[in-house]
Amino acid sequence: MKKIYVIALLALLCSSSFAQVKTSITKSAITFKIKNLGLNTNGNFSGLQADIQFKPTDLAGSSINASVDATTVNTDNTMRDDHLKGTDYFNVATYPKITLKSVSFKHTKGDNYLGNFNVTIKDKTKLIEVPFTYTEAGNTASFNGSFKINRSDFGIGGKNMVLSNEATVEVNAEISK
Repeated sequence: MKKIYVIALLALLCSSSFAQVKTSITKSAITFKIKNLGLNTNGNFSGLQADIQFKPTDLAGSSINASVDATTVNTDNTMRDDHLKGTDYFNVATYPKITLKSVSFKHTKGDNYLGNFNVTIKDKTKLIEVPFTYTEAGNTASFNGSFKINRSDFGIGGKNMVLSNEATVEVNAEISK
């Protein structure tokens, strides 16, 4: 009888350890591009943290919750970066994180997917459609997506005649499976 309990306990431990597969980000890049005075201004954020539970065979059960540290905004211009961190733009003292939380996923074709995400910047949340690719290679998986946001939807930059309302954001992340 003791053997049955030991076997049952081992089976339970093994199954629960497989059910709690955790991912860790091994590489990431979050970049943006926006026109300022008619010229493209590029920048990036670092400090990506994410809980990714993505399974192409179970899109309804998949989820992605991610955040990036808004204080890391970098445009290779310290004076501009300090201005972007201020109250007129990202207001990082009050809103230090930008978050992205999945709502749903749809497979389009091949390695291509479409995700609907709630994006929160400065305590304002908007549903954004994000096309992305998902590929697996060995023990890693890569997510690569690009989407556009309207900065005025999030209260970034106020009414500004020289800064475009539309910004393009690219997110590239590699995770260990």
